[in-house]
Amino acid sequence: MSRTVRLCVRLGLLCTAAVATAVLFGETGFDRAQYAAAFGDPSSGPWDVLWQVRAPRAVCALVVGAALGLAGAVMQGLLRNPLADPGVLGVSATAALGAALAIVLGGAGVGGLVEMSALAGAAVAGGVLVAAAGLMRAPEALILFGVALSSFAGAATALIFNLSPSPIAQAEVMAWLLGSVQNRSWVDVAWVAPALAIAAVFAALSARGLRMLTLGDETAATSGLSMGRLRGFALIAAALATGAAVAVAGVIGFVGLAAPHLVRAAVRGDAGRILAPSALAGGLILVVADLAARLTPTDQELKLGVFTALIGAPLFALIAWRAAREWRL
Repeated sequence: MSRTVRLCVRLGLLCTAAVATAVLFGETGFDRAQYAAAFGDPSSGPWDVLWQVRAPRAVCALVVGAALGLAGAVMQGLLRNPLADPGVLGVSATAALGAALAIVLGGAGVGGLVEMSALAGAAVAGGVLVAAAGLMRAPEALILFGVALSSFAGAATALIFNLSPSPIAQAEVMAWLLGSVQNRSWVDVAWVAPALAIAAVFAALSARGLRMLTLGDETAATSGLSMGRLRGFALIAAALATGAAVAVAGVIGFVGLAAPHLVRAAVRGDAGRILAPSALAGGLILVVADLAARLTPTDQELKLGVFTALIGAPLFALIAWRAAREWRL
C-alpha cells in the first residue's frame, strides 16, 4: 500500500469519525432513551433531529469542504503558488455575484434558483479563465487576471447589496455571503456531491500536467503532454468544485488554502498525489469547524465562514512560520 493510499485511508477514517460525532452530538443533548428512539423509531422527534437535521448538515459540510480542498490543491499546483486558493482566480466571487443577484431579484423563494445562479456565475468565470489560460502562459499573468476578475465581481456584489431596495434581501445576501451549512438538507447534498464527483474526474485528468508544471514551463513543454488541455481540465475542476461549494454553503475561506498544506509533506509535495488527500483534509476541517461553531456557547450561532476565518488565519500563520523555518534550514 502506497504512502498516499495510507494517508487517504487515515483521513477517510477521521472524516467518518467526525461526521458520526457531528450527528450524535449537538447543542441539544440526548439521553439514552432518546438515542434509542433516534435509531429505532422513524416517527420520533430524536430520529428527525439526527437524520433530517444533523446528518445532512454534517455530510454537506464534508462534501463542501472536500470540494474546497480539491479546488485549493488544483489551484496551488496550476499556479505553482502555495498561497493560491479557490478564490484567487475570482471563481468564488463570481459565484457569489450570481447568487446575490438571484436573491435580490426574489429568487430565494424558488427552489434551486440561487444554487443554479451561483453555478452559472462559476461557469462564466471558468470559461473566461480557460480562454485566458490559452493566451497567458505565465502563471503570474493568470493570477493578476484572476485578481482583477475577483475584484470586479466583488465590487458588483457590493453594488447589488447597496442598491437593493429590500432590507430583507440585503439581510439574506449578507447571511449567505458569510457562509453556513445551517439548515441544509439532503437536497443540498445532492446539489454538491455530483459536481464534486465530476470535478474530481477533471482533476485526476489534469494530475500529470500539474506534476509536470512543478518542473517548470520548459520541461512541461518538452514532455509531450498537451499542457493547454491539461490546464483547461484543471481550471474546469477548480471552477466546478468551487462553484458547487459556494452554491450550497456560501463563501467559506481558508479551507481551500490550508487543506493542501496539511498534507503536502506526507505526499512530498507531489502536485498530482496531493489532490485526494487535500479533498479529504478539507472535508475533515469543515466538519470539525461546523461542529465547533454549533457547540460554541453563543446567543446566536456563529456563521461557518466567520468561524473558519477566525480559526484558519492563525493556523495558516503557524503553517507559514514552520515553512519559513524549513526554508532557512
